[in-house]
Amino acid sequence: MKRAGFTMIELIFVIVILGILAAVAIPKLAATRTDAEVSKAASDLATVITDMGSYYTAQGAFANLSTMTNVVDFDDVAKGAASGDTANFQVGGVDCVLLTFSADTVTLSDVADGTATPSCGGLQAAASDLIVAHKFGGTGVTY
Repeated sequence: MKRAGFTMIELIFVIVILGILAAVAIPKLAATRTDAEVSKAASDLATVITDMGSYYTAQGAFANLSTMTNVVDFDDVAKGAASGDTANFQVGGVDCVLLTFSADTVTLSDVADGTATPSCGGLQAAASDLIVAHKFGGTGVTY
């Protein structure tokens, strides 16, 4: 008598092996997702700085964020037009970087409000060279 199929023990072993593989793969997937979110946020922050520099060079003054850039990761895109305005750059809906506007300078600083997330910490580490004061415009070219 010849049987076709699997025994219950064989099926249990296959299910256990698949469970072990899933337990290893799921944390790796979550880490990859966080890394991608940080990479996108760092790229968006660099784009914002470039866009603000281009706008300031062309117009001679800042406008609101929605006019200067198409990046929408801010708590309020109507900010930025006046000296003293502040806006928060967000990652995943959490404020991570504070932008403070003055006459010709935008200062970027870490938001230290106790709500740090892995994405914020990763952004601050990945974009540490961007989180400084950026002065736009100038009176001449120095050689």
